Amino acid sequence: MNAAEILPVTLIDRLPAVRGRITAETLLSGITWFRVGGPAEVMFRPADTEDLAQFLRHCPPEIAVTPVGVGSNLLVRDGGVRGVVVRLGRAHADIEIRGHEIHVGGATLDVNVALTCQQAGIAGLEFLRGVPGTIGGAVRMNAGAYGREIKDVLREAEVVDRAGNRLILTAAELGLSYRHSELPPDSLVTRAVLVGEPGDRAAIAGKIAEITQAREATQPVRSRTGGSTFANPTDPQAKGRKAWELIDAAGCRGLAIGGARISELHCNFLINEGTATASDIEALGEEVRRRVREMSGVELEWEIRRIGLPGGRM
Repeated sequence: MNAAEILPVTLIDRLPAVRGRITAETLLSGITWFRVGGPAEVMFRPADTEDLAQFLRHCPPEIAVTPVGVGSNLLVRDGGVRGVVVRLGRAHADIEIRGHEIHVGGATLDVNVALTCQQAGIAGLEFLRGVPGTIGGAVRMNAGAYGREIKDVLREAEVVDRAGNRLILTAAELGLSYRHSELPPDSLVTRAVLVGEPGDRAAIAGKIAEITQAREATQPVRSRTGGSTFANPTDPQAKGRKAWELIDAAGCRGLAIGGARISELHCNFLINEGTATASDIEALGEEVRRRVREMSGVELEWEIRRIGLPGGRM
């Protein structure tokens, strides 16, 4: 028996051939806005949608597949993510204007859509300036800001499911509601068609500037943060109160665990002050939930997506 015959079979050896890039033990901390978290057992960056679909068709069904975007609304736990993490890249970051329709790849930054629409004189999508992340992630969670959300402007989305099927789904078929969709966690939004309306470029630019100024004045946008941590409660018991109001009333503004702290500027934001682990951040979030529950009886729901294993290595 030679050395090659006794080497263990790794996950990457069990995966189908691809045209894109596939790597083992890829650190995820560098792509998340929190800058924390362990590695992906395997990271796959497809060359295009057909490369993705073929990979999923032939990937053994027992292997977990976890999509990620630019990591703006994501907490990767310290133990890393088992299975395959899929991240769309440049091939899915295009924008095409067709009349008042915006055909956009799932990896396109939301802010780029807002700015492209401004240049094209298309109104109604200015709110995307206030939504961190990509269009794919925005569709998945029906992201919104400043009075609008994705379901207000979405005509349809292309989704590739875990079996490798390419599906075209409307907002209704996606089951979009407040910060929620019915998409399975291992499906990927590869493209979307958004719809705006004719508008004045200067007026659109003015709205985008207002949103930019409001964000910088009220949110810790230059910190290591994952954006809004908890969804606003829909429970009638909360009487229409915002998550940040409940957090503030529970005395959590400035609260810290390890290197993680609640922002003094906006207490629905968790911040990595530079030394936090994912465990610190998640523990701080759970402590906030406990204090709010004890103070008001309201159960805050995480808006930040948490993936992976706690603790050490896989």
